[in-house]
Amino acid sequence: MMYTIGQVSEMFHLPISTLRYYDKEGLFPEMERQSGIRRFSEREIEALRVIECLKASGLEIRDIRQFMEWAAEGAATYGKRKELFEARKRAVEEEMARLQKTLDMLNYKCWYYETAIREGNEDRLSQMIPDGLPPEIKKLYESGHSQSPSATQQILRNSGLSPAF
Repeated sequence: MMYTIGQVSEMFHLPISTLRYYDKEGLFPEMERQSGIRRFSEREIEALRVIECLKASGLEIRDIRQFMEWAAEGAATYGKRKELFEARKRAVEEEMARLQKTLDMLNYKCWYYETAIREGNEDRLSQMIPDGLPPEIKKLYESGHSQSPSATQQILRNSGLSPAF
């Protein structure tokens, strides 16, 4: 079965311009055209499923194109493809670690202000930091505050929060 660009756009909830861009970038090398009109076969539909999956993993279009070229070359490129995914995996793990530190800091701050609200002030809290904190809260405090000040400021800036909270 063949599909028009409009049909594929609806199927994948992608703008037509995105599909044209993918084609221009060489992601559909065997796409048929009838009178200059793109016709998507099951081959392009399957390629689009792979593209969307790889995009969701954070790969950029140039890396997706490279992956697809390697896949077309066959088994000789298994090692290259594995390296590509290992590099992406490391990047995701690093981002997750940064996000975990941010989450720990936010959890600590929530606990801090819940306690301050309950007690009506911060007097006792300020004396507890860091060694007098409950063990689970101390772990959050240490994790959330182990970043360099510039990294913390960057996280706060990206989250829309003021550093002075």
